[in-house]
Amino acid sequence: MMNGFSVGVLVSQLPDFKFHLKISNGALGAALFLLAAGVLSALGPSGKWSAKYGSARIAIIGSIAVIASMPLIGLSFNYISFCSALYLFGFAIALQDVAMNTHAVTLEQRFKRRVMSTFHALYSVGALAGSACGGVMAQLHVKPIYQELMVSTLFLFVLYGMKSRFLPASSDQQAPRKHKRPKRPTIFWIMGLLGMSASIGEGSAGDWGGVLARTTFHTSPFIGTLPYISFSITMVTGRFLGDRLAHKFGPGQLLFFGGLCAGIGLGSGLIIGGIGGEIFGWTLLGMGMCIVIPMIYSEAGTIAIHKFTGTIAPSEAVATVSGISYFGFVIGPPIMGFLSEAITLRWAMLVPATLGLALAAGSRYVIRQEQ
Repeated sequence: MMNGFSVGVLVSQLPDFKFHLKISNGALGAALFLLAAGVLSALGPSGKWSAKYGSARIAIIGSIAVIASMPLIGLSFNYISFCSALYLFGFAIALQDVAMNTHAVTLEQRFKRRVMSTFHALYSVGALAGSACGGVMAQLHVKPIYQELMVSTLFLFVLYGMKSRFLPASSDQQAPRKHKRPKRPTIFWIMGLLGMSASIGEGSAGDWGGVLARTTFHTSPFIGTLPYISFSITMVTGRFLGDRLAHKFGPGQLLFFGGLCAGIGLGSGLIIGGIGGEIFGWTLLGMGMCIVIPMIYSEAGTIAIHKFTGTIAPSEAVATVSGISYFGFVIGPPIMGFLSEAITLRWAMLVPATLGLALAAGSRYVIRQEQ
């Protein structure tokens, strides 16, 4: 929730930063690209440090980094300082993210109980709550620096209360390798590509859903938010149910049916057209994609523990899958924008639908690893 809340607050503040710094849409996009660069540059080190020092220590250090980097964004006085602060924030978020996902894998293995999907549901709840709180504070004309100081202070109390509740660092520390690290097994690259298919769909649904509703189907501003609201509701609900469903059917089967649901549902909604068709498509996209990211993170760590001990640490497996998956959030929305110029936004959104079907087809590699 801390991770999601901090991202949600930042997203709600972006229009204010754009206004106060007097920057264009293109300049804001470039700044956000540096945020993504910070995330990507932290994924490798976070995996290595989690393996060397234990995921609990790195999760705590990552949380402290998030707490420290948020006020730096609020203190931005020009475009350069804004970009630099976003890069540091992205690095901190990814450091915390990989470590806590690795810790969740360790927790699942120790207690023989699935919890990853529930944790990701709480991330989604945190992101929605952060966006809402940031929006309210912006409406009340609270300056970004004061918003971030309040959030950072809250996080300090949260971290102080929970830092002693982690599993010991020795739970998932890995002995240093005495030989050159081998290449990462192919299955982790495949799982990363499955995650990227999901992240392209998630990113496109958030960035382009409202635009499609208002420019293509000519809805009012409020009605234009309904596709993304329905998408978010099914994402959160599905993630809270994901652990129980995975226990019953297995992650591979969930990925298969999730891909089919997203691909067929989104494609059908786009063909039907109108705001009703879009809401239908976005709802089924959320229903299908909700479990993909948490399931592949959980499976990556589990496969590393049971099938590749000594070859790759669970934290490095999670970092590999995270890195490839996150790339979809970076490239997905711009690709939709470029395609929309050529074939209209409505039909460009068939790309995430097709990737949903590709996800269903690729899930057989995960099912094979489970057997």
